[in-house]
Amino acid sequence: MGEQPIFSTRAHVFQIDPSTKKNWVPTSKHAVTVSYFFDSTRNVYRIISLDGSKAIINSTITPNMTFTKTSQKFGQWADSRANTVYGLGFSSENHLVKFADKFAEFKEAARLAKEKSQEKMELTSTPSQESAPGDLLSPLTSESINGTDDERVTPDTPQHTEPRAEPSQNALPFSHSSSSINKHWEAELAALKGNNAKLTAALLESTANVKQWKQQLAAYQEEAERLHKRVTELECVSGQTTVIKSQKTELNQTIEELELALKAKEEELERLKAEVESANDFQSQKDLLTDKLQDTEARNQVLEAQLSDLEQRLESSQLEREAFRKSLRSLLELLDSKIFELTELRDTLAKLLEGS
Repeated sequence: MGEQPIFSTRAHVFQIDPSTKKNWVPTSKHAVTVSYFFDSTRNVYRIISLDGSKAIINSTITPNMTFTKTSQKFGQWADSRANTVYGLGFSSENHLVKFADKFAEFKEAARLAKEKSQEKMELTSTPSQESAPGDLLSPLTSESINGTDDERVTPDTPQHTEPRAEPSQNALPFSHSSSSINKHWEAELAALKGNNAKLTAALLESTANVKQWKQQLAAYQEEAERLHKRVTELECVSGQTTVIKSQKTELNQTIEELELALKAKEEELERLKAEVESANDFQSQKDLLTDKLQDTEARNQVLEAQLSDLEQRLESSQLEREAFRKSLRSLLELLDSKIFELTELRDTLAKLLEGS
């Protein structure tokens, strides 16, 4: 019968960063099918996931494995044979709980199968050969691991992705306070300088890592050639067919793992190149902001000159107004004295008219 899927679900797949052993590295761009497989001929349970034709999870369940739920929608387990830690991000807590329950169930089944196998070995005293970790005995395609469980999600199911927040482009209103404008542009310029420094440091670090990656690539190629020679030698040896096939499968899997590691390094190099191009874009933005800052300073100087001229004109206008007030006040005083004299003259003329 070979291997058959017994449970399937969909999740985002991650692996622990081999260099830091802390950060998660996504191995799938979107949610993919993750399936439990059972090999009835060897009594082996495995977790397998394909992204297109690429196997991103190939983990054999052993009794000493533990699946840990680190959040409501995320779980992880360590695979000592693959020397990595796998992480799965689910769309809901229910999917995570079902996957964890299946993991515990198949882990117990693997333990019982191992104990049964050991008892049989003791009874028959016949040496048994362990299967190579993570061997793919039957060809797997993206169609064969969809499974029949109710948790299976068809490829036509739309994937819900969260939109990325885009930076707002609100225009900065002009302020009569030129100092606030200068501070704004200086802050923008300082932030761009900081980003540029970080990207430059990342570029230098990536350049230093390129040489190491090349050395690792040469070592991987030498190891691959050695393994190919070993496969050829084993194929020429007669007898012990089962042992030779098992070793050949292990060697082929090692070659595939080395090729996957090389592909991951190439993708990392492409990402660093994209970051360098982004740094160049930041540099052009920095130059543009510098030009705007200089233009703003020039406009600030013109406005300061206009403000100084207006202040002088206002001061002269106030002086003229004060002089006009003084002249008007003296004119009013003179008019009051003349009115008083006319009043006295009228009173005198009235007395004269009365006396005559």
